[in-house]
Amino acid sequence: MGTDGEDERSESPEMRAGAKRHASRDREASDRASSAERSPREDGEAASREDERRFPHVPESDDDDDAVIVPDAGADASRSREGTDHAREGAIATDGGANAEGNGCSPDTCTCGEKTTEPTAESAGDKRVATDGAGAANVDEMGELGDLEFTEPAENVSQDVYDDAPDARVGVPEGVDLETPEYSIRSRMNDIETPDEKTWFMELDEAVIDEGRCIQCGTCVAACPSDSIGVGDDDLPELVKMCTGCSLCWDFCPRGGLRYERQWKITGGDDNVKGAGDPITEFSAKVEDDWTDNAQDGGVVTGILATLLEEGEIDGALVATESEEEEWKAESYLATTTEELIANAGTVYNQTLALGNLDLAQWEHKLPDKDWEDLSLAIVGTPCEIEGIRALQDFEWDYQAQNEGVRAVDYTIALMCTKNFNYHSLMGEQLEEKRGISPSEIGKMDVLNGKMMVYDHDGDMIVEEDIENFHDAALKGCDECADFTGFCADVTVGSVGSSDEYSSVIVRTEQGMKAWEFTEPKLDYHDLEDKSAVGKLQGWDKKKAFESLERPFDPDAPRFIDYTDHAENYGTAMNPHDQGH
Repeated sequence: MGTDGEDERSESPEMRAGAKRHASRDREASDRASSAERSPREDGEAASREDERRFPHVPESDDDDDAVIVPDAGADASRSREGTDHAREGAIATDGGANAEGNGCSPDTCTCGEKTTEPTAESAGDKRVATDGAGAANVDEMGELGDLEFTEPAENVSQDVYDDAPDARVGVPEGVDLETPEYSIRSRMNDIETPDEKTWFMELDEAVIDEGRCIQCGTCVAACPSDSIGVGDDDLPELVKMCTGCSLCWDFCPRGGLRYERQWKITGGDDNVKGAGDPITEFSAKVEDDWTDNAQDGGVVTGILATLLEEGEIDGALVATESEEEEWKAESYLATTTEELIANAGTVYNQTLALGNLDLAQWEHKLPDKDWEDLSLAIVGTPCEIEGIRALQDFEWDYQAQNEGVRAVDYTIALMCTKNFNYHSLMGEQLEEKRGISPSEIGKMDVLNGKMMVYDHDGDMIVEEDIENFHDAALKGCDECADFTGFCADVTVGSVGSSDEYSSVIVRTEQGMKAWEFTEPKLDYHDLEDKSAVGKLQGWDKKKAFESLERPFDPDAPRFIDYTDHAENYGTAMNPHDQGH
């Protein structure tokens, strides 16, 4: 056997070629003889079988045959994928063994690796879809799309699709402890230090908000030229997108970079820092109308605003309204009708971040059909809010979403104020928890003559205590305020200095005088009854502020305080983001 085999391997190429030529001529002669004996029908069937051998399992198509280009699948082209990354699991082996008579595919034999394992008897009629073993998890072997489960999209908040904390590291190998970088990594990566003159929201957060000194005026929200500051669930300013470090939020904050006593002088002149300021005139007044029963004192604020609306002087007034969800919680509201003003008459003792609600887009459905540049608004707020709007209006910077609203304010009315309160501390802790008085029982609240007075819906007094008993509920930043009478406002209104049912009115500017003259025919008024009472309370407020301020009180110093100076006076961190804030 070994010798025979050796002789076969030793045949010359010429001998093998001759053998092939003889075999080829024999086959051709046999084919011609067979062809002569076959009928045309048999020829067609043979041609069809030949097509099946050349193109196994090519699906039928409605396309024009001439438009379909089919690659040559001749018997000489081996298409086996075995041994490659693309060989299919379950494919029939095509190793050219004893069962393979040729290199081409036939209906019964696969040499290219395309034919998968035979279907079961139950599914013999199915036209299964060949896959490479991968694919979408929701697609079955027939190519049918299965059911999918979707996470319901969140509304008005960032989508949270995980149960763990948003800052949790993912994909950490078991037993490996990785530190999440703090802001301080910025300096290490860049090998630079933040310039001291560039102030970020982080500084405002460190020195004012985190320290509990925020007075919730909303000036920082209005000032941001990139709309990066919003209001959080705790009613405090928060960063909602990347800070650009423009410094404006710091510069305009009355507890940060704004030297508010300098703003008094810029707005009202050199004498606007003495006593109760430099008013044009002062009155005790009230509106004579039935709706004043629900108003605070004489209803003068509502009377002035309603008159300005009727005269076409303003298109709306930003006032406070009671929240529909939480009783006695104040929210900003743009009143555009007399009825809306009357419905919201009265005082609510917590801040609304009014200046953070000057984005006219949120009030567009209530505004008249005119260019926003032509709108005129009035704003009612605490003295710190009026300081903020005056400072913002003194510059031509673009405040983006809030810009048209800032520019539209033509009338400012300040409410006399010694301090304001955190809503949850006052209504929840002090009144409901400590004194057993639910917000639903309260009909009216007032702070007068150093007393906190609370009335029920029948007008009966249910609380009368020294205001100091509620000190823990007051905003800490209010202690630093020396502005009881609203030095920067057009008109200041309060109850100190006038008898019951009358409001004390201080007219400070020509614009304020214009508003007074429009309203005067509707008022019952006379000279301010007790100017000394206003002066004494203003003096007490300044004294308290001087004790609380940790910086110099100087109306002649620059309007803006550098963060470096503030940090030196208050002991806050320089560049807190570089120190892992």
